[in-house]
Amino acid sequence: MKVQIAGPGCPKCQTTEKNVINALAELNKDAEVTHVTDYKEMAQLGVRLTPAIVIDGKIVLSGRVPSPSETKELLQNA
Repeated sequence: MKVQIAGPGCPKCQTTEKNVINALAELNKDAEVTHVTDYKEMAQLGVRLTPAIVIDGKIVLSGRVPSPSETKELLQNA
């Protein structure tokens, strides 16, 4: 699984990334987690609002910080 956090690196983006990493640990799932900060790359992914979570090339959330439980659910359903 490849998980990308898209955003400029603001506190909301950092919180989203922490939620993803913690949820993966709780679920005992292996994933490659990267943070996309380049606006061109975000546009290529189709991200218009940040922070965004992209799992295996599909945007599963954008424009807000998910709760830890919501993050866990998104990763379980991926």
